[in-house]
Amino acid sequence: MDIDKSLNQAPMGLDLDAPDMDEGLDIEIEIEDEDAEEEEAEVEIDEDDEFAENLAEDMDEGDLTELASDLLGEFDEDISSRKDWMQTYVDGLELLGMKVDDRTEPWPGACGVYHPLMSEALVKFQAETMMETFPARGPVRTEIIGKETPAKKEAAERVEADMNYQLTDVMIEYRPEHERMLWGLGLSGNAFKKVYYDPSLGRQTAMYVPSEDVVVPYGASSLEVAGRVTHVMRKTPNEVKKLQAAGFYRDIELDDPVDSLDEVETAIAERMGFKASTDDRYKLLEMQVELELEDDNFRDDEDEGIALPYIVTIEKGTQTILSIRRNWNSDDKKKLKRQHFVHYPYVPGFGFYAFGLIHLIGAFAKSGTSLIRQLVDAGTLSNLPGGFKTKGLRVKGDDTPIAPAEWRDVDVASGTMRDNIMPLPYKEPSQVLYSLLGTIVEEGRRFAGAADMKISDMSGQAPVGTTLAILERTLKSMSAIQARVHYSMKQEFRLLKGIIRDYTPESYSYDPVEGSRKAKQADYDMVSVIPVSDPNAATMAQKIVQYQAVLQLAQTAPQIYDMPYLHRQMLDVLGITNAEKLVPLTDGDDMKPRDPMSENMDVINGKPVKAFIYQDHDSHIAVHTAMMQDPEVAAMIGQNPQGQTVMAAMQAHMQEHLAFSYRKQIEEQAGVPLPPPNAEMSEDIELQVSRLVAAAAQQLSQKKQAEAQQQQNQQMAQDPIIQMQQQELAIKQGELELKKQKMQIDAAERSDKLELEQKRIESQEEIAGLQIGAKLAESKGKLDAEQEAEGLRISMEVIRDQMNMNQQQGKATPAFPTTEEVTNE
Repeated sequence: MDIDKSLNQAPMGLDLDAPDMDEGLDIEIEIEDEDAEEEEAEVEIDEDDEFAENLAEDMDEGDLTELASDLLGEFDEDISSRKDWMQTYVDGLELLGMKVDDRTEPWPGACGVYHPLMSEALVKFQAETMMETFPARGPVRTEIIGKETPAKKEAAERVEADMNYQLTDVMIEYRPEHERMLWGLGLSGNAFKKVYYDPSLGRQTAMYVPSEDVVVPYGASSLEVAGRVTHVMRKTPNEVKKLQAAGFYRDIELDDPVDSLDEVETAIAERMGFKASTDDRYKLLEMQVELELEDDNFRDDEDEGIALPYIVTIEKGTQTILSIRRNWNSDDKKKLKRQHFVHYPYVPGFGFYAFGLIHLIGAFAKSGTSLIRQLVDAGTLSNLPGGFKTKGLRVKGDDTPIAPAEWRDVDVASGTMRDNIMPLPYKEPSQVLYSLLGTIVEEGRRFAGAADMKISDMSGQAPVGTTLAILERTLKSMSAIQARVHYSMKQEFRLLKGIIRDYTPESYSYDPVEGSRKAKQADYDMVSVIPVSDPNAATMAQKIVQYQAVLQLAQTAPQIYDMPYLHRQMLDVLGITNAEKLVPLTDGDDMKPRDPMSENMDVINGKPVKAFIYQDHDSHIAVHTAMMQDPEVAAMIGQNPQGQTVMAAMQAHMQEHLAFSYRKQIEEQAGVPLPPPNAEMSEDIELQVSRLVAAAAQQLSQKKQAEAQQQQNQQMAQDPIIQMQQQELAIKQGELELKKQKMQIDAAERSDKLELEQKRIESQEEIAGLQIGAKLAESKGKLDAEQEAEGLRISMEVIRDQMNMNQQQGKATPAFPTTEEVTNE
């Protein structure tokens, strides 16, 4: 067993998002020569051993002494920086009342009771958080990385089952360590888990480390950025010798352990009721620091002047360095610090260390303790008073207090006994103190989130939303603490997942429900592990009220809710086992493919059924249709009060098969497979698929219509009645054709007659036009002649008038024809 290598690489603290986190872990050599293969393998292993070597073996003793002195000085500074926080924590341990206080002041036997405010709040926090983070079925659930596929869903189921199996059955110490962690978390406000691979056990482990044993500079904000983290360990001399023999520590002679405890360890032991003053174990300081070791062969040129992460183990009593090892992955080029611890904070404060119940309600618990002691002491003094008596008064026997129902003889010096005794005026317990005690305790409980909600203040008829609002207000602070625990557990599970994946065999140690045994490492790479707790709800009551509110909303619009899934989640919250059998889901998570006869039986019996994409949907539809059309089955279902529900379920199931069948036909018509139903697609792909499906659907529709028409024609051709009707239609069609032809002939004859008549009318119109034209021409000629004669007559008259005028003037005038002559001419 190579303990040296395993111890160094155990708490990997892998970054699960790193793309090269698996490189360098697997050795793949494909060489036919066996000798060469063995030699190459040895070289690879030697390189790993060189990286995991103890650097302190080759360093000068003087350098080691100087380094140890410097680191111890820094450790003392870190201790001083948290001194006030630690002192408050140590003083508050007494308020738990784990130690019976036998008081002697103000008198022997005075009340030493502690008010249980601190213990009550702590026990409540531990119980509630334990039930929330570690249910019976296991603390782990899974989330799928990337796109969800059937293979990833099966892998997630296997990883969830394996992780819960590891934490509940294999790691038998995990649950007790987790409970101790929650107790320390609530008490001091801080708790740490150290996750690593234990070679002696051959598996991963996660151990609780108290807050006082992890020393971090108070100014650091987290473990990831802290420049120095110190784990204070106690180991017996035999354990140290074993590690030295294995080569993990330097093989040097150590002096005997310093047989003493420091002040803090002694005070813690006394407050918790233990007597511890010596310890025969070595006190080792495992310090995660950043150093500049120039002799480190794995430092690169670009690392010049840069401090790299190392783990230095020092025996504090002798100030001896036992080991120095590199604290980064061998294949990490950036040389980032590996994480070994997980920090659980309660209520974060100003520095690294958070505040716990001791810091938050310690003053309330101290005041409550003081008040309750005063009340008890007042009652004691009132019931058993003391006072003064005369010196001569003697009680026979002794002076011990008188027990109830006891009578003693008294010697009285003089006078009556009343005159010789004067009791002190003790008062009964004060009612004001009692009221003040109740107020302080109630305020402390409310501040710590441990107050019980008064059910009497809530109306039974109040809406669920009102109840939920009251719960949210009451449990808000506790919900915030639960969310911090959830976050820290997620980091712890990431470390455990990396170790399980890298350090355990490649196959499961049992037969998984789904898949092969050889799929373990591949499964872990596909999923992420998270706590089963819900950071949004601190208690089961809060979760139940939340689901009741959702159920009320679902009743108003049940068609938009997945009611089986909602009821299934409600059963899971209630912690009901085998919820998958009580409420099977129909979304494919629980349903398995069934043959059509089994589906018929499930539908009749009221069980859910589901169609799957690869089934023979036509065959399923045929079987379901045949059952629904069976007279006996139809009669029996008709008599069933749930008959309509059964028929509706069968119709819905047949529609599922019909939808898948149509999808298959579209694929055949398009000639390419379609993406899975409801698959996420980019805009370009969605447009291409839509256009392809539209064309295929149009072609399929035309094809179906043609086939339907052809089938209808074939059926009609085979029916005698249809044949007779077709013959009658043919005869009627012939008669109709004859009538049509006759009508066409008659129409042609009428058309010819109309044409002749039209020609006759046109010729008559032409003749009439000629006659009218001749008459018009004759009338026009006459009119022209008359107009010409009238013009000549007028001209003659003019000429005659001119001649007359000439004669009167004595001028000679030619002979001119008379009007009658001209007219005759």
